[in-house]
Amino acid sequence: MSVKEHKSHKLDQCQCGVLTVSDTRDVKTDKSGQLIIDRLKDHGCNVESYMIVKDEAVEIELAIKEIVSQSIDVLLINGGTGIAERDVTIEVVNRLVDKKIPGFGEIFRMLSYTEDIGSAAILSRASAGVIGKTAVFSMPGSSGAVQLAMDKLIIPELTHIIHEINK
Repeated sequence: MSVKEHKSHKLDQCQCGVLTVSDTRDVKTDKSGQLIIDRLKDHGCNVESYMIVKDEAVEIELAIKEIVSQSIDVLLINGGTGIAERDVTIEVVNRLVDKKIPGFGEIFRMLSYTEDIGSAAILSRASAGVIGKTAVFSMPGSSGAVQLAMDKLIIPELTHIIHEINK
């Protein structure tokens, strides 16, 4: 099947969850979480779950498990992907994923380097994978990084990814 054929699959509905990992943000100040929600809704997706948790491994793991248990198609996580001691999102996600999607992080860093932040892109540990039947994307918490990931990578491939997971 060609790439065009793969991308032509349409979803009746796309059920999504959004998780913001931050020690400082709340619903009023979570620009990145709101950006994700807006982009998903603009593309006809339903946001079934939205949570903000502290950058604590136990809280992140519980939130991921709770959201995934709601039979959603995609979980979009922002925050906690850097290299600071408090950044533990990726360690938690890596423990939970059944399959990794390494291309997401690789291309995200390449785009970040060429379009946005230059050599600082090496500090990002953005990643993606699959937990059961749910695609999981972990991206940095900055709104610029979220916009880049959503517009250039996630939204263009969303129906294709969900179709492949559910084959």
